Amino acid sequence: MPDLPNTLVSLLAALGLGVLIGAVRQRQHPDTLAGLRTHGLAALLGAIAYTLGEPVFLVLLALVAGLVLISYWRQSAQDIGLTGEVALVLTVLLGALSCRQPVLAVGLAVVTASLLYAKATLHRFAQQVLSEREVHDGLVLLAAALVILPLLPDHPIGPYRSLNPATLWKLAVLVMAISALGHTALRVIGNRWGLAVAGFFAGYVSSTAAVAGFGQRVREVPALLRPAVAAALLSNLASLSLFLPVLLAVAPTLLPIIAPELIAAGAVLLLGGLLGLRGNGDGVLAPTAEQRMFRVDQALAFVAIIAVVLMASAAMNAWLGPHGALIAAVVAALAELHAAVATLGQLFQQGVLDAPQARWGLLGLLAASTLAKSGVAFISGGRAYGLRVATGLVAMLATVVATILFFLTASH
Repeated sequence: MPDLPNTLVSLLAALGLGVLIGAVRQRQHPDTLAGLRTHGLAALLGAIAYTLGEPVFLVLLALVAGLVLISYWRQSAQDIGLTGEVALVLTVLLGALSCRQPVLAVGLAVVTASLLYAKATLHRFAQQVLSEREVHDGLVLLAAALVILPLLPDHPIGPYRSLNPATLWKLAVLVMAISALGHTALRVIGNRWGLAVAGFFAGYVSSTAAVAGFGQRVREVPALLRPAVAAALLSNLASLSLFLPVLLAVAPTLLPIIAPELIAAGAVLLLGGLLGLRGNGDGVLAPTAEQRMFRVDQALAFVAIIAVVLMASAAMNAWLGPHGALIAAVVAALAELHAAVATLGQLFQQGVLDAPQARWGLLGLLAASTLAKSGVAFISGGRAYGLRVATGLVAMLATVVATILFFLTASH
């Protein structure tokens, strides 16, 4: 009897998820194979059968499958879909799952009900909105992320063991994904806000990849120069905000010291992003469904640049030894800013750096990152895009320098 409360919760979860799926099915198809009551009973039967043991559950599953086959054979020729039958079998399985993981079972039931409810929207999206070109690019992206990436070695190789193939390929996938995100945002939201929204959230993944991805968009549609620059600056703002959790985890005492510099840098990036939204892209047609979502060759070129930077960083670290840790961190910021910030925090926490040195160290990291991203912007988006992105990032650096000098002067 001590297990009775857990069993009761599982049975109630099974009944609830079955009723939810059944309600959606019956609302859409009043004459459906299985409606609210049938799905509720099927889920409850699945939970009870699973509780009684695996043989009983397998017999029930075979019985339900037989009933589903009979129903399918009796359907009219005009209705050859399998959604109702699959939904009923899934309800039984979710009822059984509720005996082990009721929260997961209910969550999957909500997802199932949402998919069933969005039938018309999903059909219209697949048949009328999504193009053949977008399907092709989506499959390439999925293959890169789910097929190629797991096959690559996830350990350092090459000169000074500085290159991780899996990490480098992740960056290539990120560039392609961010370019695809920008394409999708432009089609759904429009030119004025689409790239800005995509840019900000892309910055939480990789601001360098975002700069490269939006540069690709500028090469394809030069008239999107201003919104793409705004998106690039906003991606750097999002990346800057990630300093907060990194430093809170590594060196919480450093955060209040460099907070003024971070706030000043963030304000400049925000201002640059907002200025880029003024009147941008309104007269430009959004990308069509037949345009490429990303370019694989440009993503690979971006990764090649990062690989060269990583090898240079590892070489300097090997030559300078532990006394050159800060210089090595600055060089590492050319490729990965947040890892370099973590190194800066560790050096401060260990007493290697004092507060003024940490401030200048932060400037060095931001300067290295600015140099790398400016180069990526010129290569990916051309001279006009590169100049504007570099100007915004240099303005951020100038503000950080002014803030550091102000506080150092005030402290004396």
